[in-house]
This record gives sequence, C-alpha cells and structure tokens, in this order.
Amino acid sequence: MLYLDNAATTPVRPEVLAAMAPFLGRAFGNPSSHHTVGEEALAALEDARSRVARVLGMRAGDVVFTSGGTEANNLAVKGILLASGRSHLVTTPVEHESILRSADYLQRLHGVAVTYIPVDTYGRATPDAVAAALREDTALVSLGHANNEIGTVQDIAAIAAVTREAGVPLHVDAVQSAGWLPLTGLGADALSLAGHKLGAPKGTGVLAVRGRVPLEPLLHGGGQERGRRSGTQDVAGAVGFAVALELAESERVAASDHLTAVRDRFIAGVLDAVPQATLTGHPSERLPGTASFTFAGVSGEAVLLELERRGIISSSGSACAAGSDEPSHVLVALGIAPEIAQTSVRFTFGRTPVPDDLAAHVAAAVAAVTGV
Repeated sequence: MLYLDNAATTPVRPEVLAAMAPFLGRAFGNPSSHHTVGEEALAALEDARSRVARVLGMRAGDVVFTSGGTEANNLAVKGILLASGRSHLVTTPVEHESILRSADYLQRLHGVAVTYIPVDTYGRATPDAVAAALREDTALVSLGHANNEIGTVQDIAAIAAVTREAGVPLHVDAVQSAGWLPLTGLGADALSLAGHKLGAPKGTGVLAVRGRVPLEPLLHGGGQERGRRSGTQDVAGAVGFAVALELAESERVAASDHLTAVRDRFIAGVLDAVPQATLTGHPSERLPGTASFTFAGVSGEAVLLELERRGIISSSGSACAAGSDEPSHVLVALGIAPEIAQTSVRFTFGRTPVPDDLAAHVAAAVAAVTGV
C-alpha cells in the first residue's frame, strides 16, 4: 500500500511518541499547579514553547499552543480582528475552510467587511492585488502560505512588504508548508501550524503571534497561554509538537529536494499517459510533495476507489471537505468549470519512503484513470 494523502494527515513519528510518553504517565501534572508535580509539567511546556519559537524565529512568548490548525486559524482571524477595533479583513477565495468560515462569521455577526482578492489560474495572489484591497480600516490580511489542495505557494515575503508598509498585520496559514518551506524571514505577524501534518498527534497545533499584535481570546477561563487561550494545556501534545517540528525542520532541505524530484517524475508520468489529465496549481511554485490533477470525463470518486484497489491511497482534495457533493471552492476560484473540478484527485507524498518502483505506481494511477 502506498499512502499518498499526507496533506490530510501523517503518521506519528516514533521519536515524538517517545518524547510524549513521560507526560502521559509519570509526569502527569497540571502546569498551572504550584507544586513539584505541576512545576515539572510547566518546565516541559515552556521548554517546548521555546523550541517551537526557535524554529519559527520568534520569541517564546509569541507561541500559543492550540488544538490544531483550525483553532489556530480561528484564533488568528477572529482574535486579531476583534482586538483591533477595525472592521475590514482581506483574504482570498482559495483559503482553507477555517479561514473562510471565520471570515463569514465575522461578516454575519460582527458587521466586518471582507475583501476576497482574486487569484490567477494557478491560485496565486499578487502583492499589487493585496495593496489595492487595503483600506484605512483594514485589521488583517490572512493568506495561506501553500494551498492544501493544489500545493501552490504564495510569495509571502513580497506580500508582507506591502502589509508592513501599510501597517496592517499579516497572518499566514503555514499548516501545509511547515517542514517543507522556510518559515523564517517571511515577514508574517502570525503563523498557524498543525501537528498532525508534521508527524505529531492530531489535536496539537500552534498559533505564533508577535507580542505587538493585540489578540482577543476565543476561549475564556483560567488565563492560560498568557491569557490568549484558556484551558489546561496538553503538555504531552506540546512536547510532541516541538519534537516533530524540530525533526521536520532538520530534514527540510534534503526531504524537499528529494520529493520535488519524485513529484516531478510522477506528474510527468501521469500527464504523458493520460490525455485528459490537467495539472492544477502552479507548475513549479508548489509544495514539494503535491501533485494534483483534474481528469475530464472521469469520476474523481471512482478514480479514488480504483486507486485504493490498486494499492494507492489518495484524495479528491481537502480532507475537511470530504463527502461533500460540491466542487472544490479552490478549483472553482481558479476558473475551472464545476463539472471538471469534481474530477480532481490529489496525490501528496510525505516523509515515508517512496518505493524505488515509482514507475509501477505511476502505471497504477494511470490505469485507475483510464481503466486500462
């Protein structure tokens, strides 16, 4: 079985499980408790926070542990905007549902104006388009670093130069790019990450938000996470997240180079053998492990079932939209007809070893589409 759905989730790494184990057993303390058992947990939590901050090039106090990428994105979009006193949000129509539905919530219940800047046929937003969307009351620009469905990478550094000049905070959803692309030097004021994309357990995540950016909490209670996210912290999860992020960063350059070559061979093989196949997303400015296609005239769901029968696990796009009969909002925003968008299939490679017989798996993928 070849697992090619790493954009949806990844297996937990053995090193992560080993690091977490003490805090699921002997060192079980509540980090808010003022005794030795609690202090041991607190020390581990703060060490994990510092380690995450080092990888991100931020301060330890900037790191807020969350339950995952969705909560991190909600906290960034709602929390920064509600704390700003302003009433305008800028994003794009190709963002993850956690961004788009946060924007919709703010629009419906708080009267926030939302500008969705257009993207090109590859899913990229230009710095000029961002600049044109900014207003005096703009509270936040929120963009994904790399798209979770098509893998297209945004030029975040260039966009950050625009937002910095205007004095508007920039939030970057780095859930898909963490461990594959550099996260330092982007110029972002806030970054969202999810542990289960990195080899940590589901239910772990981080919003790293610079201290100068006001943030209204979504969860109220005991004031944990410096008052930005109340609730007893998952110490084991924080430790596991830190280890997974460090490992992914240490391997990033070599792993990215390797997977880029694998990805390009896979894409070329499919495009050469399937006349109706169209690559979606940018041909080169894309995540190292993402190969996404539409197959005109073929049922995407039928292809997925046939792929699994032939030993390949893949998906039709975002796992968060699985089971929906609606075409991908990302592909529709790229100008792809809805009936074509419904034929999409996404293959996402990860850190698990890719078999030497990649050609055989390309052939299996081709056969699943063509029925030959």
